Amino acid sequence: MNPPPLMTCAMRLKPPQTLRRPRCGAEVRKYLQVLGLGFQSHLAYRFNFLARVLFSLIPLTALLMLWETIYAGQTAEMLVGGYTRSEMLAYYLVAAWVHALTAVTEDDWQIAADIRDGNINHLLAKPVNYLAYRLCLFASGRVVYAGVAALPLAGFVWISGLTVYVPTDLAVWMWFALSLALTALLQFFISFALAMLAFWVLEVSTFIFIVYAFEYIASGHLFPLDLLPESLRWLLPFTPFPYELYFPVSIYLGKTTGSALVRGLVLQCAWVGISWWMAWWAWRRGLRRYGAVGG
Repeated sequence: MNPPPLMTCAMRLKPPQTLRRPRCGAEVRKYLQVLGLGFQSHLAYRFNFLARVLFSLIPLTALLMLWETIYAGQTAEMLVGGYTRSEMLAYYLVAAWVHALTAVTEDDWQIAADIRDGNINHLLAKPVNYLAYRLCLFASGRVVYAGVAALPLAGFVWISGLTVYVPTDLAVWMWFALSLALTALLQFFISFALAMLAFWVLEVSTFIFIVYAFEYIASGHLFPLDLLPESLRWLLPFTPFPYELYFPVSIYLGKTTGSALVRGLVLQCAWVGISWWMAWWAWRRGLRRYGAVGG
């Protein structure tokens, strides 16, 4: 006996598909939890941050005293590399602020240690993107470090009697904030890519110190890049180093405007993209030869 036509149609119908909620919200909540854990972890070491900030004021004081001596006895309009005395002192204060907000402190060492000691094993077994995970920890560390550094740096400025330069143009603040965020990303991705060398070598400190030596001079930590010879000033913008410190500071001080600002932001974005690709590529290649140990 054949089943009725209606029953045949019903048997052929597939059960309705269950609608899945988009995973975007779950992904955001997951990494927000990582941010929260990062805040808790870094707050546990706030005294170490405070000590690091206080000791970093020693070289800053030496540099300010050096430039005070260079400008001593000169008129207020005297220029050195296009900077007056007040602008030169402001450069180092703003550079210290930018460094506190964007610099990588121990992230590269921790990432390399995670790989070398097998601490990434439990993360590889979880639905977590390790690059995004470390970026969240880096962001939380920068927020805590900047918060701890704010009071000592403000006290230093007040005691020294230095004049703090504050831009009055809202556009300058907007471009500075954008460049500052790109600077933080650039520093993190470069450090992450360097830490990936731990997949191939046991000790990455030599490579980190070599890059840091170039960065300390070529990013404007030691002096503004305007003091370099013309040939080097032409070449450096095509390297990532100026965008790790000098470029956002020059925006804040009004030294980089117009077409130079647009060109600098385009190059900075390009280097952020290149460094991200290098970090991602090194991570994927490193996993292919990773042997899970320890952890």
